[in-house]
Amino acid sequence: MELQALWFFLWGLCWALFFMTDGFDFGIGTLLPFLGKEENDRRIMINAIGPLWDGNEVWLVTAGGITFAAFPKVYAVMFSSYYTALMLILFALILRGVSFEFRGKVDSPKWRKIWDTCIFVGSFTPALLFGVAFANIFKGIPINADGVFQGNLFTLLNPYGLLGGVLFVILFLVHGGLWLAIKSEGDLHDRAVATVNKLWFVELIVAVIFIGATKIYTPLYDNYFAHPALFVVVLITVAALLGIKFFTIKGAYFKAWFSSALTIVGAIFFGIIGLFPNMFPSNIDPAFSLTAYNASSSPLTLKIMLAVVVLFLPIVLAYQIWTYNLFKGKVTLEDLAEEEAY
Repeated sequence: MELQALWFFLWGLCWALFFMTDGFDFGIGTLLPFLGKEENDRRIMINAIGPLWDGNEVWLVTAGGITFAAFPKVYAVMFSSYYTALMLILFALILRGVSFEFRGKVDSPKWRKIWDTCIFVGSFTPALLFGVAFANIFKGIPINADGVFQGNLFTLLNPYGLLGGVLFVILFLVHGGLWLAIKSEGDLHDRAVATVNKLWFVELIVAVIFIGATKIYTPLYDNYFAHPALFVVVLITVAALLGIKFFTIKGAYFKAWFSSALTIVGAIFFGIIGLFPNMFPSNIDPAFSLTAYNASSSPLTLKIMLAVVVLFLPIVLAYQIWTYNLFKGKVTLEDLAEEEAY
């Protein structure tokens, strides 16, 4: 496999891992005002993701780092074109992280209400804008021959872009609801399961609409029709989506969560495979598009980076697996009494 193609795959993999892991954080944060009926419920929801959310974001940093080091032209054009959207995402992520720490510093319902609202905003906004951003990449960005974006934030808020945003939000809500079902007990657990059961049908409908709209608005299917064997990715993703409902009915919530994780990864790779070799396609003229080949670093840089990845990626994965295993139990009222609880 060519180095550029390999790094294109690793780039897509890091984004998929980020959305798979941090996706349930976004989902629980967005569900906080709706499922957190009382303070203990809200604390359980926050503690369900408390030991994990910041570690999950390592994949966002990695994806950004790969873009910067392996595809510097894409990094430059992407961050200038998406500047406003990315700044909103950054501020939202900062607000969310600060809110987790600050909400318990003052024993006041009004104080906690403010920070709970910030957690909601800091979770919903990135989920929506990441979906809008990726949908627009699938559709094509209005960049000229110099890589200059011919538009503004509202250019990105087109029907297909917003549909992508809605899809991401729904994917993460179901993902978060399932994680909460795994981590909670009693009425909160029951509400989480009921929410997943309702949202799954919305997820199915939005996914079908998005798949159809993708055929109309994007050229993603060209690679699939040229290589029909690639449709196995779509079939696996559909099977995983159906598996969410099947395992939820069975009460196998971890298997349902794993199916949701596979659905998210499959959805990302559906787009990544359809894009290849494009990374930041231009809808003004295909000749202006940035690809894995015309926007990559030198072969020597890619080789050195590959050696670093081979060395450190297993360490990162091992650490995350250890962390998830360490905090695999349910969050109970007794846990809230511990000093390190949120």
